[in-house]
Amino acid sequence: MVNKNNIQIIEKALKKQKIVAMLAPSFVTDFEYPLILQQLREFGFDKVVELTFGAKMVNKQYHKILKNPKKLFISSVCPGIVETIKKEFPEYKKNLVPVISPMIATAKMCKKIYPKHKTCFISPCSFKKIEAEQSKDVDYALDYRQLKELFTQRGIKNNLVTKDSNGFDRFYNEYTRIYPVSGGLLQTAHIKGVLHVNSSKVIDGWGEISKFLKNPDKNIKFLDITFCKGGCIGGPFTNQKLSVEEKKKKVLAYLELSKSLTIPKENKGVFNKVKGLRLKKVY
Repeated sequence: MVNKNNIQIIEKALKKQKIVAMLAPSFVTDFEYPLILQQLREFGFDKVVELTFGAKMVNKQYHKILKNPKKLFISSVCPGIVETIKKEFPEYKKNLVPVISPMIATAKMCKKIYPKHKTCFISPCSFKKIEAEQSKDVDYALDYRQLKELFTQRGIKNNLVTKDSNGFDRFYNEYTRIYPVSGGLLQTAHIKGVLHVNSSKVIDGWGEISKFLKNPDKNIKFLDITFCKGGCIGGPFTNQKLSVEEKKKKVLAYLELSKSLTIPKENKGVFNKVKGLRLKKVY
């Protein structure tokens, strides 16, 4: 198996090929916006995209699947949940929503829109590295701690050189920026509009999830769950000096700020560009 998390390989690749940085929406817990965009481009990334559009594509699939569910469905956007259920509760594998994660959806999208580019996913998650290794669409993976170390080693500036920082290679403004917070999927996929009242549940942290799976409430038809406490913002490679609540405030502040951001003209109509992407997956 190729080690897609090998820093030396990634650095060499950046010097000889175009790579899209796919930045997880929890980035605001560890990096300043828009400074991080300048830093990534100075480091060598040709494009920098958010996972918001991939999350939107995934949400549309969840909305379709969860209309009048006949069984319990378990969210599969978190690879920590997928991998641990397979190992510890294999009887629930059939309950995982048969849809790829926002990371894979975004990678597939990037491969179609930027066919000459490689992809590198940047996140706070160790499980995402495992998922990246298993995917043909994600070429490389870095965590936030590694990225900070690389910036330091390369002397990447820690101050914004210009206010015109060249924003994200953005496809549209989207409220899925709340995704890294526990319950973000349920909040953004309009699932409450298709499920009966009180038939969905949000749980974060494997301990509490395990308790539920051992003694499930039969009235619950959808579980929006994340392996880490607090959601992705509680990942092992996020800023450990901040509490989950402080990280959540950063995500919400960025969500509010991003409402004023614009979409480049060349990136509008992206839904038409990515028609036909395979989003289903059997776990």
